[in-house]
Amino acid sequence: MRNAAIVKLGAMRLSVLDQSPVSAGSSPADALRNTIDLARLTDKLGYERYWIAEHHAMETLASPAPEILITRIAAETSRIRVGSGGVMLPHYSPMKVAEQFRMLHALYPGRIDLGIGRAPGGSPIETFALMRDRSRQPSDDFPQQLFELRAFLGDGFPPDHPFSQIKISPAMAGAPELWLLGSSMWSASAAAQLSLPYAFAHFIDQHPTRSAIEYYRSHFKPSARMPTPRAIVALGVICAETRQEADRLLTSTRLLVRQIRLGRPGPVPTPEEALSLLDSTPDPTPPRPSEWPRYIVGDPDEVRNQLDYLSSELHLDELMAVTITHSHQARRRSYELLAEVFNLEVHDPSPKH
Repeated sequence: MRNAAIVKLGAMRLSVLDQSPVSAGSSPADALRNTIDLARLTDKLGYERYWIAEHHAMETLASPAPEILITRIAAETSRIRVGSGGVMLPHYSPMKVAEQFRMLHALYPGRIDLGIGRAPGGSPIETFALMRDRSRQPSDDFPQQLFELRAFLGDGFPPDHPFSQIKISPAMAGAPELWLLGSSMWSASAAAQLSLPYAFAHFIDQHPTRSAIEYYRSHFKPSARMPTPRAIVALGVICAETRQEADRLLTSTRLLVRQIRLGRPGPVPTPEEALSLLDSTPDPTPPRPSEWPRYIVGDPDEVRNQLDYLSSELHLDELMAVTITHSHQARRRSYELLAEVFNLEVHDPSPKH
Protein backbone atom coordinates (compact mmCIF):
# COMPACT_ATOMS: atom_id res chain seq x y z
CA MET A 1 0.00 0.00 0.00
CA ARG A 2 2.65 2.53 1.03
CA ASN A 3 5.09 1.66 -1.78
CA ALA A 4 2.37 2.05 -4.41
CA ALA A 5 1.45 5.49 -3.09
CA ILE A 6 5.09 6.58 -3.09
CA VAL A 7 5.40 5.71 -6.77
CA LYS A 8 2.24 7.68 -7.52
CA LEU A 9 3.45 10.74 -5.62
CA GLY A 10 7.08 10.64 -6.66
CA ALA A 11 6.83 14.01 -8.46
CA MET A 12 5.22 15.80 -5.51
CA ARG A 13 7.31 18.59 -4.05
CA LEU A 14 6.96 19.48 -0.38
CA SER A 15 7.85 22.79 1.22
CA VAL A 16 7.79 24.36 4.69
CA LEU A 17 6.08 27.45 6.05
CA ASP A 18 7.51 28.31 9.46
CA GLN A 19 5.77 30.78 11.77
CA SER A 20 8.46 30.34 14.49
CA PRO A 21 5.97 29.31 17.20
CA VAL A 22 6.88 30.00 20.84
CA SER A 23 6.08 27.06 23.10
CA ALA A 24 4.96 27.42 26.71
CA GLY A 25 8.01 27.24 28.96
CA SER A 26 10.40 28.50 26.28
CA SER A 27 11.45 31.89 24.92
CA PRO A 28 11.20 33.62 21.53
CA ALA A 29 14.96 33.08 21.20
CA ASP A 30 14.35 29.34 21.61
CA ALA A 31 11.71 29.53 18.87
CA LEU A 32 14.16 31.21 16.48
CA ARG A 33 16.81 28.58 17.24
CA ASN A 34 14.18 25.90 16.54
CA THR A 35 13.46 27.55 13.19
CA ILE A 36 17.14 27.38 12.23
CA ASP A 37 17.32 23.75 13.35
CA LEU A 38 14.21 22.81 11.37
CA ALA A 39 15.56 24.57 8.27
CA ARG A 40 18.77 22.53 8.45
CA LEU A 41 16.75 19.33 8.82
CA THR A 42 14.34 19.99 5.94
CA ASP A 43 17.22 21.08 3.70
CA LYS A 44 18.75 17.65 4.27
CA LEU A 45 15.41 15.83 3.86
CA GLY A 46 14.79 17.20 0.36
CA TYR A 47 12.12 19.84 0.90
CA GLU A 48 11.77 22.35 -1.94
CA ARG A 49 11.54 25.68 -0.10
CA TYR A 50 11.49 27.14 3.40
CA TRP A 51 9.39 30.26 3.92
CA ILE A 52 9.32 32.50 6.99
CA ALA A 53 6.10 34.23 8.04
CA GLU A 54 5.73 37.82 9.23
CA HIS A 55 3.69 38.55 12.37
CA HIS A 56 3.87 41.61 14.60
CA ALA A 57 3.68 41.91 18.40
CA MET A 58 2.46 38.36 18.93
CA GLU A 59 3.48 36.38 21.98
CA THR A 60 2.72 33.20 20.03
CA LEU A 61 5.00 33.76 17.01
CA ALA A 62 8.58 35.00 17.14
CA SER A 63 9.42 36.42 13.70
CA PRO A 64 8.31 39.94 12.72
CA ALA A 65 11.21 40.35 10.25
CA PRO A 66 11.49 37.46 7.74
CA GLU A 67 14.17 39.25 5.72
CA ILE A 68 16.57 38.96 8.68
CA LEU A 69 15.81 35.33 9.44
CA ILE A 70 16.09 34.41 5.74
CA THR A 71 19.71 35.60 5.77
CA ARG A 72 20.61 33.27 8.63
CA ILE A 73 18.67 30.29 7.28
CA ALA A 74 20.17 30.59 3.80
CA ALA A 75 23.65 30.63 5.38
CA GLU A 76 22.83 27.51 7.42
CA THR A 77 21.53 25.50 4.45
CA SER A 78 22.89 24.50 1.07
CA ARG A 79 20.16 23.84 -1.50
CA ILE A 80 16.65 24.55 -0.22
CA ARG A 81 15.01 27.72 -1.54
CA VAL A 82 14.50 30.26 1.26
CA GLY A 83 11.96 33.04 1.29
CA SER A 84 9.20 35.05 2.90
CA GLY A 85 5.75 33.74 3.50
CA GLY A 86 5.38 36.60 3.31
CA VAL A 87 6.46 40.20 3.47
CA MET A 88 3.36 42.29 4.27
CA LEU A 89 3.92 44.89 1.56
CA PRO A 90 1.46 47.59 2.79
CA HIS A 91 3.84 48.30 5.70
CA TYR A 92 6.86 49.02 3.50
CA SER A 93 8.37 50.95 0.64
CA PRO A 94 8.50 48.74 -2.49
CA MET A 95 11.98 50.07 -3.26
CA LYS A 96 13.28 49.08 0.17
CA VAL A 97 11.80 45.57 -0.14
CA ALA A 98 13.41 45.26 -3.60
CA GLU A 99 16.77 46.33 -2.16
CA GLN A 100 16.55 43.82 0.69
CA PHE A 101 15.67 40.89 -1.54
CA ARG A 102 18.10 41.85 -4.29
CA MET A 103 20.76 41.79 -1.58
CA LEU A 104 19.60 38.31 -0.55
CA HIS A 105 19.61 37.23 -4.20
CA ALA A 106 23.19 38.50 -4.58
CA LEU A 107 24.28 36.51 -1.53
CA TYR A 108 22.35 33.34 -2.43
CA PRO A 109 21.59 33.46 -6.18
CA GLY A 110 18.88 31.12 -7.40
CA ARG A 111 17.65 30.32 -3.88
CA ILE A 112 15.56 33.32 -2.79
CA ASP A 113 11.76 33.60 -2.93
CA LEU A 114 9.87 36.82 -2.21
CA GLY A 115 6.35 36.00 -1.10
CA ILE A 116 4.21 39.13 -0.86
CA GLY A 117 1.07 39.46 1.24
CA ARG A 118 -1.58 42.12 1.64
CA ALA A 119 -2.73 41.33 5.20
CA PRO A 120 -1.39 43.37 8.14
CA GLY A 121 0.11 40.46 10.10
CA GLY A 122 -1.13 41.97 13.34
CA SER A 123 -3.98 43.85 15.02
CA PRO A 124 -5.18 47.36 14.01
CA ILE A 125 -3.10 49.04 16.74
CA GLU A 126 0.10 47.35 15.52
CA THR A 127 -0.78 48.27 11.95
CA PHE A 128 -1.20 51.90 13.06
CA ALA A 129 2.13 51.79 14.91
CA LEU A 130 3.87 50.51 11.77
CA MET A 131 2.56 53.42 9.69
CA ARG A 132 5.04 56.16 8.86
CA ASP A 133 2.34 58.76 8.12
CA ARG A 134 -0.43 58.72 10.74
CA SER A 135 -1.90 62.07 9.80
CA ARG A 136 -4.42 60.58 7.39
CA GLN A 137 -6.31 57.37 6.81
CA PRO A 138 -4.17 55.05 4.69
CA SER A 139 -5.39 54.29 1.19
CA ASP A 140 -5.36 50.80 -0.28
CA ASP A 141 -2.58 51.20 -2.83
CA PHE A 142 -1.44 47.58 -2.85
CA PRO A 143 -1.75 47.23 -6.66
CA GLN A 144 0.46 50.31 -7.12
CA GLN A 145 2.96 48.97 -4.58
CA LEU A 146 3.07 45.65 -6.39
CA PHE A 147 3.64 47.39 -9.73
CA GLU A 148 6.58 49.34 -8.27
CA LEU A 149 8.05 46.26 -6.61
CA ARG A 150 8.00 44.28 -9.86
CA ALA A 151 9.54 47.20 -11.72
CA PHE A 152 12.34 47.55 -9.16
CA LEU A 153 12.99 43.79 -9.26
CA GLY A 154 13.63 43.83 -12.99
CA ASP A 155 10.50 44.54 -15.01
CA GLY A 156 11.49 48.19 -15.31
CA PHE A 157 9.43 51.38 -15.36
CA PRO A 158 8.11 53.14 -18.46
CA PRO A 159 10.68 55.65 -19.77
CA ASP A 160 8.60 58.63 -18.62
CA HIS A 161 8.19 57.33 -15.06
CA PRO A 162 10.10 59.36 -12.42
CA PHE A 163 11.60 56.12 -11.01
CA SER A 164 12.90 54.91 -14.36
CA GLN A 165 16.38 56.33 -13.65
CA ILE A 166 16.78 54.46 -10.34
CA LYS A 167 19.21 51.54 -10.46
CA ILE A 168 18.66 49.11 -7.60
CA SER A 169 21.84 47.82 -6.02
CA PRO A 170 23.27 45.21 -5.93
CA ALA A 171 22.71 44.87 -9.66
CA MET A 172 23.25 41.37 -11.00
CA ALA A 173 21.62 38.89 -13.33
CA GLY A 174 18.35 37.32 -12.28
CA ALA A 175 16.07 38.24 -9.40
CA PRO A 176 14.27 36.73 -6.43
CA GLU A 177 11.25 34.67 -7.44
CA LEU A 178 8.14 36.73 -6.71
CA TRP A 179 5.01 34.97 -5.37
CA LEU A 180 1.63 36.45 -4.45
CA LEU A 181 0.20 35.07 -1.22
CA GLY A 182 -3.42 35.11 -0.15
CA SER A 183 -6.44 33.38 1.33
CA SER A 184 -9.24 34.95 -0.71
CA MET A 185 -10.68 35.25 -4.20
CA TRP A 186 -9.15 38.73 -4.47
CA SER A 187 -5.62 37.34 -4.30
CA ALA A 188 -6.48 34.54 -6.73
CA SER A 189 -7.76 37.09 -9.23
CA ALA A 190 -4.77 39.40 -8.76
CA ALA A 191 -2.24 36.59 -9.21
CA ALA A 192 -4.00 35.45 -12.39
CA GLN A 193 -4.22 38.95 -13.88
CA LEU A 194 -0.61 39.78 -13.03
CA SER A 195 0.81 36.43 -14.27
CA LEU A 196 2.31 35.63 -10.88
CA PRO A 197 2.80 32.31 -9.12
CA TYR A 198 0.24 31.97 -6.34
CA ALA A 199 0.40 30.50 -2.83
CA PHE A 200 -2.95 29.98 -1.13
CA ALA A 201 -3.08 30.01 2.70
CA HIS A 202 -5.46 27.10 3.30
CA PHE A 203 -4.32 27.01 6.94
CA ILE A 204 -5.86 30.48 7.42
CA ASP A 205 -9.18 29.84 5.65
CA GLN A 206 -9.89 26.45 4.11
CA HIS A 207 -13.30 27.31 2.68
CA PRO A 208 -12.35 29.12 -0.57
CA THR A 209 -9.41 26.84 -1.40
CA ARG A 210 -10.91 25.02 -4.37
CA SER A 211 -12.63 28.12 -5.75
CA ALA A 212 -9.47 30.23 -5.45
CA ILE A 213 -7.14 27.70 -7.09
CA GLU A 214 -9.58 26.89 -9.90
CA TYR A 215 -10.25 30.57 -10.58
CA TYR A 216 -6.53 31.31 -10.64
CA ARG A 217 -5.89 28.55 -13.18
CA SER A 218 -8.85 29.32 -15.43
CA HIS A 219 -8.22 33.09 -15.52
CA PHE A 220 -4.42 33.05 -15.63
CA LYS A 221 -2.91 35.39 -18.21
CA PRO A 222 0.24 33.84 -19.72
CA SER A 223 3.32 36.01 -20.03
CA ALA A 224 6.82 35.55 -21.41
CA ARG A 225 8.15 35.01 -17.90
CA MET A 226 5.20 32.89 -16.71
CA PRO A 227 3.63 30.99 -19.63
CA THR A 228 1.65 28.68 -17.32
CA PRO A 229 0.14 29.08 -13.84
CA ARG A 230 2.00 27.79 -10.77
CA ALA A 231 0.18 27.26 -7.51
CA ILE A 232 1.01 26.07 -4.00
CA VAL A 233 -1.44 25.35 -1.19
CA ALA A 234 -0.10 25.91 2.32
CA LEU A 235 -1.91 23.84 4.95
CA GLY A 236 -1.48 22.59 8.47
CA VAL A 237 0.03 19.13 8.82
CA ILE A 238 0.71 17.01 11.90
CA CYS A 239 2.14 13.59 11.16
CA ALA A 240 3.05 11.12 13.91
CA GLU A 241 3.79 7.43 14.23
CA THR A 242 0.16 6.76 15.18
CA ARG A 243 -3.14 8.55 14.68
CA GLN A 244 -3.61 8.65 18.43
CA GLU A 245 -0.33 10.52 18.93
CA ALA A 246 -1.11 12.93 16.08
CA ASP A 247 -4.50 13.73 17.62
CA ARG A 248 -2.82 14.30 20.98
CA LEU A 249 -0.34 16.76 19.43
CA LEU A 250 -3.18 18.55 17.63
CA THR A 251 -4.84 19.49 20.93
CA SER A 252 -2.17 22.19 21.43
CA THR A 253 -3.08 23.79 18.12
CA ARG A 254 -6.81 23.47 18.77
CA LEU A 255 -6.54 25.34 22.07
CA LEU A 256 -4.17 27.93 20.57
CA VAL A 257 -6.60 28.70 17.74
CA ARG A 258 -9.49 28.98 20.20
CA GLN A 259 -7.55 31.33 22.46
CA ILE A 260 -6.66 33.53 19.48
CA ARG A 261 -10.35 33.71 18.52
CA LEU A 262 -11.11 34.78 22.10
CA GLY A 263 -8.45 37.50 21.89
CA ARG A 264 -6.17 35.74 24.36
CA PRO A 265 -3.22 34.49 22.30
CA GLY A 266 -0.24 33.07 24.14
CA PRO A 267 2.53 30.50 23.80
CA VAL A 268 1.73 27.09 22.33
CA PRO A 269 0.34 25.04 25.25
CA THR A 270 1.34 21.50 26.10
CA PRO A 271 -1.08 18.74 25.04
CA GLU A 272 -1.79 18.08 28.72
CA GLU A 273 -2.78 21.71 29.33
CA ALA A 274 -4.79 21.77 26.12
CA LEU A 275 -6.72 18.63 27.01
CA SER A 276 -7.62 20.05 30.41
CA LEU A 277 -8.80 23.40 29.01
CA LEU A 278 -10.50 22.55 25.71
CA ASP A 279 -13.71 21.35 27.35
CA SER A 280 -13.90 24.39 29.63
CA THR A 281 -12.96 27.02 27.02
CA PRO A 282 -15.88 28.05 24.81
CA ASP A 283 -15.29 28.32 21.08
CA PRO A 284 -16.69 31.71 19.94
CA THR A 285 -16.82 30.61 16.29
CA PRO A 286 -17.39 26.87 15.93
CA PRO A 287 -15.84 25.57 12.69
CA ARG A 288 -18.04 25.40 9.60
CA PRO A 289 -17.98 22.28 7.43
CA SER A 290 -15.41 22.44 4.63
CA GLU A 291 -14.15 20.18 1.86
CA TRP A 292 -10.77 19.75 3.58
CA PRO A 293 -9.79 20.53 7.18
CA ARG A 294 -7.26 23.27 7.94
CA TYR A 295 -4.97 20.63 9.46
CA ILE A 296 -4.26 17.25 7.91
CA VAL A 297 -3.60 14.95 10.88
CA GLY A 298 -2.72 11.29 11.25
CA ASP A 299 -0.14 8.58 10.79
CA PRO A 300 2.04 8.68 7.64
CA ASP A 301 -0.35 6.67 5.47
CA GLU A 302 -3.38 8.73 6.51
CA VAL A 303 -1.60 12.02 5.92
CA ARG A 304 -0.23 10.85 2.58
CA ASN A 305 -3.67 9.75 1.39
CA GLN A 306 -5.33 13.03 2.38
CA LEU A 307 -2.61 15.14 0.77
CA ASP A 308 -2.71 12.94 -2.31
CA TYR A 309 -6.45 13.50 -2.65
CA LEU A 310 -6.18 17.28 -2.20
CA SER A 311 -3.28 17.64 -4.64
CA SER A 312 -5.01 15.44 -7.22
CA GLU A 313 -8.27 17.38 -6.97
CA LEU A 314 -6.51 20.74 -7.36
CA HIS A 315 -3.86 19.55 -9.85
CA LEU A 316 -0.97 20.61 -7.62
CA ASP A 317 2.60 19.36 -7.74
CA GLU A 318 3.71 21.22 -4.61
CA LEU A 319 2.27 21.51 -1.10
CA MET A 320 3.57 23.61 1.78
CA ALA A 321 3.23 22.26 5.32
CA VAL A 322 2.96 24.44 8.41
CA THR A 323 3.26 22.44 11.61
CA ILE A 324 2.75 23.82 15.12
CA THR A 325 3.25 21.53 18.10
CA HIS A 326 4.42 22.26 21.63
CA SER A 327 7.35 19.86 21.28
CA HIS A 328 10.02 20.86 18.79
CA GLN A 329 11.06 17.21 18.54
CA ALA A 330 7.49 16.27 17.57
CA ARG A 331 7.54 19.00 14.91
CA ARG A 332 10.85 17.70 13.55
CA ARG A 333 9.49 14.15 13.52
CA SER A 334 6.36 15.24 11.63
CA TYR A 335 8.49 16.64 8.80
CA GLU A 336 10.72 13.54 8.84
CA LEU A 337 7.73 11.20 8.47
CA LEU A 338 6.25 13.38 5.74
CA ALA A 339 9.50 13.34 3.78
CA GLU A 340 9.77 9.57 4.17
CA VAL A 341 6.25 8.78 3.01
CA PHE A 342 6.65 11.07 -0.03
CA ASN A 343 10.03 9.54 -0.81
CA LEU A 344 11.91 12.84 -0.86
CA GLU A 345 15.56 12.67 -1.82
CA VAL A 346 17.94 13.09 1.14
CA HIS A 347 20.78 15.56 0.48
CA ASP A 348 24.19 16.32 1.93
CA PRO A 349 23.48 18.88 4.66
CA SER A 350 26.88 20.62 4.44
CA PRO A 351 26.36 24.37 3.89
CA LYS A 352 27.85 25.91 0.77
CA HIS A 353 28.46 29.62 1.16
